[in-house]
Amino acid sequence: MERIPFLPSTKSAGTLVLACSTVALIAGCSKPAEAPPQQAPQVVVYTVSSKPLTMTAELPGRTSAFQVADVRPQVAGVVLKRQFTEGAEVKEGTSLYLIDPAPYQAQVNSAKAALAKAKATLLTAGPKADRYKQLVAIEGVSKQDYDDAVAAKASAEADVMSAQATLDTANINLKYTRVDSPITGRTSRSSVTPGALVTAGQTTALTTVQQLDPMYVDVTQSSNDLLRLKRELASGALKKTGDGAAQVHLTLADGSSYSEAGKLQFADVSVDQGTGNVTLRALFPNPKGVLLPGMYVRAKLDTGTDETAMLVPQVGVTRNMQGQATAMILNKQGKVEQRILKTGATVGDSWVVTDGVAAGDQVIVEGLQKVKPGGPAVAVPASAAPAAGAAPAASAAK
Repeated sequence: MERIPFLPSTKSAGTLVLACSTVALIAGCSKPAEAPPQQAPQVVVYTVSSKPLTMTAELPGRTSAFQVADVRPQVAGVVLKRQFTEGAEVKEGTSLYLIDPAPYQAQVNSAKAALAKAKATLLTAGPKADRYKQLVAIEGVSKQDYDDAVAAKASAEADVMSAQATLDTANINLKYTRVDSPITGRTSRSSVTPGALVTAGQTTALTTVQQLDPMYVDVTQSSNDLLRLKRELASGALKKTGDGAAQVHLTLADGSSYSEAGKLQFADVSVDQGTGNVTLRALFPNPKGVLLPGMYVRAKLDTGTDETAMLVPQVGVTRNMQGQATAMILNKQGKVEQRILKTGATVGDSWVVTDGVAAGDQVIVEGLQKVKPGGPAVAVPASAAPAAGAAPAASAAK
């Protein structure tokens, strides 16, 4: 019998082809695909530089008048006139009040009469003592009579001096009936009106005169800050500005800047035990009368010049979990480094950095969310930086 070879059916052949295709597909998928090259993110950097910087301290303060005089009567009497306008400027020596002078004029007249009488007595006692001096030499009068004449002359001279002193006192009191301004300045409201009875040395002032140009500004500073400032000046970290008198600039209560600059006059020699602060006094010109006593102000003091100050924009400084100031630095190899900074005062929108960066370092100020320490980055000018939210170039190519 002839043997017939085995031929697979059409259905079996299709199954075999499908299995071979599946094996080939699996074999092809197992080969890894090459990833497209990643492009370094673009960041905007700020190049740190060292330059001289005038350091300032902003302190709270109050204004006070340059001179203040409480006007009080020095004699008792009835006020006849008030001779000034409340709130007006007066010159030194201007009459402010007139107290009834009649009783004091009478005292002056009485003192003049007493002086005239004493001088008249001296007119007879003096020559008599001179004649007795000649007569006692020739025993024309007794020694006792001569001594009595000399004593009478001395008593008459003493009476003249006493009467003269009484007259001087009466004239002074009469002068005090005119109450004059002791200084040039602006008057406050009057506490008395014509007809009021005043007494010498009373506690209530008739009015107050204040000199408002120039004007004092008293500010308070922490004793710790004052000690630190002195150390920095002594070590040379800061240098005094100008002639050594620190300049002061004012910000008024409404936020506006005062146009005139002042100068620091002195620092108090004692520290307030309750607050630990030291009072500093500055002197400001006040030609337009903008500053008034008792105003609240903020004073900016030029404490010195840092010749090698380094500024870093605040947008490039963050804080870590320990609260330390940190910044991302793009080094010369194009890698990102994280630095811990030591910051000082703020100047505008920048920090004064005393440690952690050096001149020439590139601080990343834009694109911080796209980099991490140790990773690459490319510095671009601020004008060429991609807008916030825009896709980077590598992503846009996909």
